[in-house]
This record gives sequence, C-alpha cells and structure tokens, in this order.
Amino acid sequence: MNLNKVLLIGRLTGDPQLRTTPLGQQVATFSMATNRSWSDKSGAKKEDVQFHNIVVWGRQAEIAQRFLTKGGMVLIEGRLQSRDWTDKQGGKRRTTEIVAEFMQLGPRSTGNQTGGFNPQRTEGIAPQSGFAPAEGIPSIDLDTPHETPTDFFPEDDGGIKPEDLNF
Repeated sequence: MNLNKVLLIGRLTGDPQLRTTPLGQQVATFSMATNRSWSDKSGAKKEDVQFHNIVVWGRQAEIAQRFLTKGGMVLIEGRLQSRDWTDKQGGKRRTTEIVAEFMQLGPRSTGNQTGGFNPQRTEGIAPQSGFAPAEGIPSIDLDTPHETPTDFFPEDDGGIKPEDLNF
C-alpha cells in the first residue's frame, strides 16, 4: 500500500489567486508558510520556516479566494504533486506543490489584526447554519446536534460519510 498525504497548518504569504481553466474548472493557488522552533545544544532558540505552494480546485478554490487573506491561518490536507515544464528560455523546470483535498479556514481577523478570515469579503453572502459573517468566530453548542457544513468539502469526493461510521 502507498500513501501520499500532507497535513499543514500555517499562514498565507499572499492572497489566493483564482483562475478558471479552459474547461471552466475553478482553481486557486497560494503560498503558505509553516515554522518550527527548537533549542540547540547551547540553549539558543532556533527557528526554521518552510514555504509551500498550494493548489485548490472547485468550490474550495472559490471559498479560498473569497475568505482567505495574506497572514491568515489555514489547515490544508492534501497530496504532493510534482510537475515538469520548459520555461521561456528553454530550460527544464520542476515544481512540487500540495493539491488540497480538504481545507479548513482559520480564525477570523478582528479589528486591527491582519490576515485570517476576511469578513469584508462576505457581503452579499447568505448566512448558513452556525455561520455569522459580521460576527466574531462562531460558537458551537456541543450539547445540541448540528449539521456539518458541506460547502467546505468537495461535492464529489466519494469519501467516507458520517452516516457510514459505526460509532
């Protein structure tokens, strides 16, 4: 059995760019940064930052473009994909990117904070169950059953459905 799975939590380095393919499919691309910190043998704090190119397709691409902004936090679950091409000077080029299969938006920005979920981009969007565009982070009542918002999942993912689980 083989596995190609990536799970990242980080911050966007720029706003997502939304394009449409010649066949009409929506695709968004953005870069995100992840960091880790540790102490070396002498006790000095060290930090490493990695940058990742993310590709998001379909409805999730529209959501990324509409709600994510530079500096915002996002969780991405997907797979690694490498592509080869020839640049304008005839040189061989290669890139590795993460194709998102699941995306979860981070907390909204409030007041003077930068990045995060942008409530200004929600004008004209009808509120959904448990979602209030003009408010802060929505609260969830854990004692009351609630419906999973399906807008954040691909329509045809063919994956496991909550009703298929036996617990």
